[in-house]
Amino acid sequence: MLTRFWLWLGRLVGKLLLLLAAIGLGGWALGEAYYGWKFSGPVSTEEQVPPGEAALTQAIIEDAIRIVEQHRDNTRVLRDAHAKAHGCVKAQVSVLPELDAELRHGVFAEPGKTWQAWMRLSNGNAYPQFDRARDARGMAIKLLNVPGEKLTSSPQHAREQDFVMFNNSQFFVRDVAEYRSNFAAQADGKKALAFFPNINPMSWEIRHLFIALKTLAPAPESPVANTYNSIAPFRLGPNASKYRVIPAPEACPPYQLPEQNQDLPNFLRGALYQQLSLDRMPACFTLQVQLQDPAHYMPIEDPSVQWSEAISPFRSVANIVVPAQDFDSREQNLFCDNLSFNPWHALPEHRPIGGINRLRKAVYEAVSAYRLERNQAGAAGATQ
Repeated sequence: MLTRFWLWLGRLVGKLLLLLAAIGLGGWALGEAYYGWKFSGPVSTEEQVPPGEAALTQAIIEDAIRIVEQHRDNTRVLRDAHAKAHGCVKAQVSVLPELDAELRHGVFAEPGKTWQAWMRLSNGNAYPQFDRARDARGMAIKLLNVPGEKLTSSPQHAREQDFVMFNNSQFFVRDVAEYRSNFAAQADGKKALAFFPNINPMSWEIRHLFIALKTLAPAPESPVANTYNSIAPFRLGPNASKYRVIPAPEACPPYQLPEQNQDLPNFLRGALYQQLSLDRMPACFTLQVQLQDPAHYMPIEDPSVQWSEAISPFRSVANIVVPAQDFDSREQNLFCDNLSFNPWHALPEHRPIGGINRLRKAVYEAVSAYRLERNQAGAAGATQ
């Protein structure tokens, strides 16, 4: 009797497992068919601004300032994101001597041209946590003495061209409306609700949660060992494009970074200091661009969608060299803290496009002005 019962139970469990597998495969097939239909071209080559975006942007600015105040460091007001820098270092960005005509726009218009630049390498969190914690990692590059009219009205950035990137090829929100919901949950200290705004499963952003988890990556060996992506699109002359920076160790003298103690809170700064300042070895990268093919699903307004490299591969436009240097001084770290990076510090040929870039313009400018005003007031008070 007992044997018969276990055989019956085994057959029942087997059938249930087969049923679940069939349901899972069917759901996967339906999902693939749905996304294959939804994520198919053609797409627009122009921006499409939804109604209500300005009001959402203002609310996000208020949340960003709340986060800045929550994470202030004594009298210093930190950034609302990428608060912890591993260092600001000098770099040279050299346009490739042979460049296709369709890529020769803006700062890439003159093949062989070398731009002097500042590069800031950072963790993504709004609070300066240990480097070993899973986190986004960022790179921002500021080209100096760039002639021509800029998109920003600030005279102090009138001769700058900025490129702002981080360590994933997709963003974890699709538009300003979702960013507002996600960011408000974080500002309220309710991170668990960032991707689950209410009990309705239709509002859950499971796909975007996985993108966020992928972005919160383990620490690299060194800040110069990562690939960094623009995420959102930009103009490259008449075309929409995305860009990225990839390590190019083959362009530098051979170098093996000594193993770092990852239990130290700032070991990524230590790795950068070891290579550039102690061992006096440069770091090399390649700057690449990917042009939009609007016949395929390469949307401008949804940076959570990765543009297919099989359809439009990345193409190299410039080499970047970070020479050996001393950078870890109190004066340079303070200078680094006050540097403002904004993709809208740009020539019209590199105009940021899409909702997340429109949001960046407003938020970066507001938070940067707020930080500088508060920090200057704090410094003045400390000297009285």
